[in-house]
Parts: sequence; C-alpha cells; structure tokens
Amino acid sequence: MVEGEVERPAGAMARPAPGWQQRLVVRGGPALVFVGLLVLWEAAVVVFRVPRVILPAPSVVLGQIVSNPGFLLSQASTTLLEVLLGFALSLVIGIPLAVLIVSSRFLENTFYLLLAVMNSVPKVALAPLFIIWVGTGLPPKVAIALMIAIFPIVIDTVIGLRSVPPEMLDLARSMGASYRKVFWKIRFPAALPSIFGGAKVAMSLAIVGAIVGEFVGADRGLAYVILTSQGSFNTPRMFAALAVLSVMGVVLFYAVDFMERRMLPWHVSHRGEAVGQSE
Repeated sequence: MVEGEVERPAGAMARPAPGWQQRLVVRGGPALVFVGLLVLWEAAVVVFRVPRVILPAPSVVLGQIVSNPGFLLSQASTTLLEVLLGFALSLVIGIPLAVLIVSSRFLENTFYLLLAVMNSVPKVALAPLFIIWVGTGLPPKVAIALMIAIFPIVIDTVIGLRSVPPEMLDLARSMGASYRKVFWKIRFPAALPSIFGGAKVAMSLAIVGAIVGEFVGADRGLAYVILTSQGSFNTPRMFAALAVLSVMGVVLFYAVDFMERRMLPWHVSHRGEAVGQSE
C-alpha cells in the first residue's frame, strides 16, 4: 500500500456514482424504455400487418397529431379547463371540509358518511343527471371532476392533520398557544405532505371525471374527439387524442409534484434526491 493511502476495509461498499450520473440513469432509463416500447409497437404492426383501423402504428398516430395540431390543441384546452377547475374546487372545498371533520366528532360522522356514499356511486350513472340539471356545457364536467377528485383530498388531509404527535400539541398548548396558532404553525405544516399526496391522486381523478362528463354529453373536448373518431372508424385520430390526453395527465401530475418539491424540500421523501444533487 502506498504511504498516505487510506486502507479500505474489507467488504466496504463502493462510493455511489456522482449525482449527475444518478440523475441521468433515473431520468434517461424510463425514456429509453418508452422509446423501446414504441419501436416494438411499430415493428409488430409492420411485421404482422395489423390493419390501421384496428391498431395504427406510432408513426401513423404521430402523423395524425402533426397534420392537425391546432384541432387537437383546441380540444385539449377545453378538457384542460374542466380538469383544472374541478381540481381547484376539490382543494378549495376539500381542505376546509377536512378541517371541520378533524375539529368535530359530529361533523366527522356526518361528512364521512356522505363522502362514502358519494364515492360509492358510479360517476357514469350521475353524469346524465348533471346534464339534465345544468345542461351540456362546462358545469357538468367540472362537477363530475370535483366529485371524483374531492375524496382523496379530504381523506389525506384528515390523515395529515391527525398525524401530529400529541406531545407536540400538548407542549404548544402548555406554552399558551391559541388554537389558530397551533393549527397554522403545527397542524397544517405537518399535514402538507399528506395534502400533496392526495392532490396527486386527485389530479389524475379529475382527468377521469372530465372525460366521463364529456363521454355523456359534449360537443368539444378530447373525449368528444374519441367518440366522433369511433363513429367514423378513424382509429389514428382516436389514438392521437389518447396520446394528447396521456401527455396532459403526466404534465399535470408532475406539476403537482414540482410544487411539492418547492414547498416541502425538508420532507423525508426528498432528502435522498437533495443529497444526490449535492455530490
């Protein structure tokens, strides 16, 4: 051994790869898998000569998107508005509702029962009623998205508000902290990770709700494009609408995840990433 060199103990683990290499593997790996699946899809359609009306090749779907991007973007903007409004209302209504549930046993028994009943009813069955009540415009789609998205928001917020250690609450009260200060300084910050967890699920469910509403009755939106494409057997355009919808869902999900990382850099779920970036 060279003088001055520190001897590594037997069986010691090697140092992890530098941070940029780790990020390249983590972010580039899924992209390579996705591209590989598209290549296999393209090859399978060509080799087995699958009719376009049954399963179009990815190149055909991409050509459909590129040939008429304005139409798909216009329809996607309608669906996006419905999703964002339903998601925003689920936060505005769901979080205060969770606070009321935590603060009162009577309200907990009442609202939990109503939420359980509302969540157990298939939203496809309720969609025609909303069409009758408020018409075929924007409100029924937003209402259905709200009904589906609010359940995880309320449940996860309640869990987060109740996850504070009782010793911490007793300490704050013994020091003369008011209920409002205990809530804003202790309970609500402790519940933020759970709230963001519910928000990620709610964002995906809001997309489902908006699509369900458009399937029942709409003259615009990505689900409307899928229905009209089905009627004319235009399978490539149907897949193009599904592709745009998938991209929208991924972008919205990671938008919520981005907000969580910015607002909660201290949370345990982000500590490993912070260490990897600092190497």
